[in-house]
Amino acid sequence: MSKTTFAIIAAVSAATGAGLTAAMYSTRSEKKIQAVASSSTVSATSTTSVPAPIPGPIPIATKADLTPPVDPAGLFQYGFPGPVADLATRNALVSSFDRRLRNPSWVAEHITPASLALSGGDRKHSSFVEDYVVPEKFRGKLKDYFRSGYDRGHQVPAADAKWSQEAMNDTFYLTNMCPQVGEGFNRDYWAHFEDFCRRLTVKYPSVRIVTGPLYLPKRDTTDGKWRVSYEVIGNPPNIAVPTHFYKVIFAEDGTTTGPVALGAFVLPNAPIPNEKPITDFEVPVEAVERASGLEFASKLPVGRRKRLCTDTVCSLVIREYADRQNAFGKEAQGRKALNAPTRTSPRNGGGSS
Repeated sequence: MSKTTFAIIAAVSAATGAGLTAAMYSTRSEKKIQAVASSSTVSATSTTSVPAPIPGPIPIATKADLTPPVDPAGLFQYGFPGPVADLATRNALVSSFDRRLRNPSWVAEHITPASLALSGGDRKHSSFVEDYVVPEKFRGKLKDYFRSGYDRGHQVPAADAKWSQEAMNDTFYLTNMCPQVGEGFNRDYWAHFEDFCRRLTVKYPSVRIVTGPLYLPKRDTTDGKWRVSYEVIGNPPNIAVPTHFYKVIFAEDGTTTGPVALGAFVLPNAPIPNEKPITDFEVPVEAVERASGLEFASKLPVGRRKRLCTDTVCSLVIREYADRQNAFGKEAQGRKALNAPTRTSPRNGGGSS
């Protein structure tokens, strides 16, 4: 049945019902008048006839006249429940922290050829620190990572903030960390992906990147239902382990009105073979927005958007971990490269990009 047919039937039914109702009330009124007339004739000799009262309109309270008997907003006199996003604006990054999961919701950075060419910071002078801006009961703790089996995975990598020691230190707050699988991911594929983002500055004079965790559902093989399941580390359990991570990349031409090459990627928090193309993890920006509950490009007109992996070649350059450490400035120039760290590295439970 079409919507038009349904509407016609509904209208006819309403009209018919209204006609029947009017006829019914009309018949009742005639009988009532006859009864009143008979009563008046009988008693006319002894008393004066009193006309039947005519009922007036029933007053209806308007929205302006109605005073609610309750005050739900009165709760705010004791405090606002939230959720509260702890926003931190630092030299190297801007981050928004999720108090429930003890992880950032997103961390934004900006890199340019000039920023990457500077080397005023050295990660050997940086230390992982708890972010004391976040209230203690919602804070991620250093001890939560101890023997957890996960790396303290930078969302904005330290290598992107070499332009000053203070900027590099900014990347070591735990509000810029999430638990990441070390071997095969944080120390390998994810690190190569970070390098890819830096190499974009060869073509684009300005690159903005937003990085964060996701907690995606997985279909249960026993009953076919979709469920979200993730580990929580710490004692007592405190920090959620994301199932995936995303990056949304804005590669700009250096102007405020020019085209923007836009790319979005979602990677599992798991070992990934280095041979796997990064384009296998490319997704529409809208997919990341739906999964995260965030919006990234609502003010970027469609006419200015280009697909990143169409505008440039999206491919990883695989580098050995020890070589990557040298490039990040971990070792002094001219010193012999150390062997690649193992899971017992000081960075394990621990490690990060």
